[in-house]
Amino acid sequence: MSFEVKTASRDAPEPRLIGRSLLRGSLCRCPACGQGRMFGSYLKVAPQCAACTEELHHQRADDAPPYVVISIVGHVIVALILAVELAYQPPVWLHMALWLPLTVILSLLLLPPVKGSLVGLQWALRMHGFGGEDDGLPADGGLRPTPQA
Repeated sequence: MSFEVKTASRDAPEPRLIGRSLLRGSLCRCPACGQGRMFGSYLKVAPQCAACTEELHHQRADDAPPYVVISIVGHVIVALILAVELAYQPPVWLHMALWLPLTVILSLLLLPPVKGSLVGLQWALRMHGFGGEDDGLPADGGLRPTPQA
């Protein structure tokens, strides 16, 4: 009976700290250096970090952030609506005037940090090409039809 002992090679990439990457992403900073801005505009991720030139174009955090934001904002707003209704019983028009704008504002404020956190998580886990190797997925997410021969 034989066994093989595997040790880390000197060429093995150093581990990336998930918590630090999530924090840097939530601050809309580069997950690698924490200095450069992650976004070129409101929700458009910059192709690379201006400070450390880390490539960020690999990210695939397009659909998940709105779902996370809806879950967070929904829980906060519903709890506040119930608390205000039980305490003060305001008319419906006041509920609408207060909670609809607050819901929109909270959602718009939370989208960039949540998307940044998800990009940071993808970077820390070396997903979608952040590890230096191609993941074999098309750059468009498979949306373009492949030509038939």
